[in-house]
Amino acid sequence: MNTFPRRKVVALATAVLLAAYAPMGIAQTKPKVGLVMKSLANEFFKNMTEGAIAHEKKRGDFELKPVGMQSETDFDAQTAAVENFVTQKFDVIVVAPADSRAMVAPIAKALKAGITVVNFDVALDQAAMKKAGLDLAFVGPDNRAGARLAGDELARVLGAGAKVVIIEGNPGADNALQRKLGFEDAAKAGKLNVIASQTANWETEQANALFTNMLTANPDIKGVMAANDSMALGVAKAIDAAGKSGQIKVVGFDNIPAIRPLIRQGKVLATVDQFGSEMAANAIDYGLKARKDKKPLKGWIKTPIELVTSKNVKG
Repeated sequence: MNTFPRRKVVALATAVLLAAYAPMGIAQTKPKVGLVMKSLANEFFKNMTEGAIAHEKKRGDFELKPVGMQSETDFDAQTAAVENFVTQKFDVIVVAPADSRAMVAPIAKALKAGITVVNFDVALDQAAMKKAGLDLAFVGPDNRAGARLAGDELARVLGAGAKVVIIEGNPGADNALQRKLGFEDAAKAGKLNVIASQTANWETEQANALFTNMLTANPDIKGVMAANDSMALGVAKAIDAAGKSGQIKVVGFDNIPAIRPLIRQGKVLATVDQFGSEMAANAIDYGLKARKDKKPLKGWIKTPIELVTSKNVKG
């Protein structure tokens, strides 16, 4: 009569026990990842959400909960989201701060609770982090270099001395500051005449109203540097209303789907692609790896940027 060797009997018994206990919760559960973004009214963050959800399905080894703000100035919503993820004991929180200083405190609470936090897209304020005793890596693009690319393209087309304006993002966000600096770098190098620089808080309608007033006061404006594509859309709308389509060159930042037809039509000169649909997915990967390795991320992990014009626009 055939019999199993003792080692095989023991192995089989062990396997049976593990199978019996697995439904009782011994099997490891998937880590929970909270994704905190800015305004979901902005196409950039809608695309980011879609990219993150697709990434969750592709990897299949984590559970994702994406949340965003209703508007670009709803800073309290981000704080509440982080605090909710802490209460619910999420494993990883990936945050694109709407305000680089205000988000330091809730993130510090999450870290204290043992949650792995990844700061992406918009860098936290260095001074505020130092004051809070935080040393957190940043996963994101070089916003200053990206804005410089767009500004250089504007300067190349307009030439020295042309009057231009800057439409800034939320002044509390680091990427808004960096993009303004990048535009100013380009203006200085290209000898453009920056006659005004004001914020429209990333919002399309605010940018539309702001630029309408700027154009009324300065009808000889030749170019606009908008810190994101949502505001560039508002500017383009104001230019159309003034009957100056194509006469005033506009550059933006983000390469959202809605801006691409305007680039093809010549209503927008250029934008900067920072590959938003991939950015959150990459940040999630970094967070999960840091959690697994028990090693916090350090420094600046740069993500790619690319100038988009009529020559290479896609989609």
